[in-house]
Amino acid sequence: MSDTLGGPESLDAVARFRHATTTNDITALLDTSSEEAELVSPVSGRLVFRGRHDLAPLLTLVYRAVSDLRWTDTLGTGDTRVLLGEARFGPFRMTEAMVLDLDPDGRIRRMRPHLRPWLALTAVAVWLGPNLLRYPGAIRRAARSAR
Repeated sequence: MSDTLGGPESLDAVARFRHATTTNDITALLDTSSEEAELVSPVSGRLVFRGRHDLAPLLTLVYRAVSDLRWTDTLGTGDTRVLLGEARFGPFRMTEAMVLDLDPDGRIRRMRPHLRPWLALTAVAVWLGPNLLRYPGAIRRAARSAR
């Protein structure tokens, strides 16, 4: 396998990410990311969750609450990939465009989810907010990034 950016190693991380999210394997999902990976909140656009320690509870909550996740396409070359998918959140069907920025080693360094329609995103936000309160340190650190 190649170690060059955009080569098979980076495709591997993206393919493993796709598989881990659809099988709800949070450990495998986190293994696809760099130690200091970050996720930009699709709800606020300003909160940035950083590091595996803060990403673990967030991703666990999200991917356990989503059902019927199916990635339909992977687009991009170089250090950016876009996954297109669809899923259910409760009674709502939603679509997602997940932008993944890769580091030079081919690991995911930034996740930027884009969810729609608005009603599904709102339902996710209303449900996720109170559940994230169990992790006040993660919220505080993510909010610090918003400044």
